[in-house]
Amino acid sequence: MTTGVTLDAGALIAIERGTDRARALVTRIRDRRLPVLVPAAALAQAWRGGARQARLAAFLAARGGPEVFVLDAVGARAAGELCARAGTNDVVDASVVLCGLRHDHLVATSDPADLTRLDARVRLFVV
Repeated sequence: MTTGVTLDAGALIAIERGTDRARALVTRIRDRRLPVLVPAAALAQAWRGGARQARLAAFLAARGGPEVFVLDAVGARAAGELCARAGTNDVVDASVVLCGLRHDHLVATSDPADLTRLDARVRLFVV
């Protein structure tokens, strides 16, 4: 049972593009009233602003829409340690994995290999 969904930058971009899988995910989120978290770094990675991101802006601003997840000092250290163990330096992906695991969320991503490399326990939905 999914308790919520964490979105990475690829999922945010897929929502903006209106892909079939992203539309299905958004429908599932709304129908089931699932909580959605977007790590702040993933949002920064995907956000460019302007009219070309109108669909994403509407999704982010929707009533009951996503909450931005911000790493505190403890979380930032955990992300760095996760990167060290996995032999990578992508702290954005690490913050997504940590958010998903800490909240027992399904993680929506376009890069499943990058996330499972960080922690194989992460549950994924590929957009």
